[in-house]
Amino acid sequence: MTMTRESILEALKKITDPLGGGDIVSAGIVRALDVEGDTVRFVLEIDPAKAETYGPVRDAAEAAARSAGASSVSAVLTAHSAKAPPDLKPARKPAPKGPQKVPGVDRIIAIASGKGGVGKSTVAANLACALVAEGRRVGLLDADVYGPSQPRMLGVSGRPASPDGKTILPLRNHGVTMMSIGLMVKEGQAVVWRGPMLMGALQQMLMQVQWGALDVLIVDLPPGTGDVQLTLAQKVHVDGAIVVSTPQDVALLDARKGIDMFGQLKVPVLGLIENMSTHICSNCGHEEHIFGHGGVKAEAERLGVPLLAEIPLHLDIRVASDGGVPVVVSHPESAQAGVFRKLARDLVARGLA
Repeated sequence: MTMTRESILEALKKITDPLGGGDIVSAGIVRALDVEGDTVRFVLEIDPAKAETYGPVRDAAEAAARSAGASSVSAVLTAHSAKAPPDLKPARKPAPKGPQKVPGVDRIIAIASGKGGVGKSTVAANLACALVAEGRRVGLLDADVYGPSQPRMLGVSGRPASPDGKTILPLRNHGVTMMSIGLMVKEGQAVVWRGPMLMGALQQMLMQVQWGALDVLIVDLPPGTGDVQLTLAQKVHVDGAIVVSTPQDVALLDARKGIDMFGQLKVPVLGLIENMSTHICSNCGHEEHIFGHGGVKAEAERLGVPLLAEIPLHLDIRVASDGGVPVVVSHPESAQAGVFRKLARDLVARGLA
């Protein structure tokens, strides 16, 4: 009989919730179930105060999964890390106070946006590749846990290895060392986590990934002002943030909130980027500012920070990103790539990357 997600769930339904009386699946305790080949991984989300009570439940759940055909099972209690695999376990030691340096990483730059859909991840991927072209040692952390896109944009697939069960080995393509939660779940599978699990995963991707010696680590943040941004600023030393916006007023309203957030977190804003700044017709060459123009520049002037780049709305940028080869790599001599290369050179010249 072929092992499936459904067959594993049926096996887990035979395990009783010691506090609720029903089974652990119906009680909503089983989370993030992943069945890959003959390997099963899942989380038992419990009250931290009840960790000892649920230790035997975890053992029984692992045994049930094996009885359903799994040869390798990793079950994690969100409140207990003794048997957790490296891709999910929360930190065992008390977190040090204050922001820490990531081992081997000279600088960290966060790429942020106030709202989704403004091209923040596209900017992050192309900037990382552009910095590599400038001779820098570059890492890219995809911190958008709920919507990871960097594996697709950088053409990276496969599951990161952990030779010692503690350290995670990142993957690499186009000269960029990359880590993403998207490499740990199946494509299309939702990550349904509450804040504490999300923050634990972020800390682990920062501190337990073997980044090696990097000049700069680019962190692709999720849109908005939430747990990931707060955790990043509180746990590690962030040298600065770049805020990406499109020209229209609605996008700028949200971008201002992101800028204010970094001010509250005492993270310097290195500058703003106006994405989809202008469109040039591929047939006639007519240039048109279809989303408006000048709003991001005016906002940068108001804040006293540089307008780092005006990136055009161009088909090649989108096609290259979808194809896993950013335009900086796929069309290195194009005007579109030139914008990102100039951005990278400017950051290097300022000693920021």
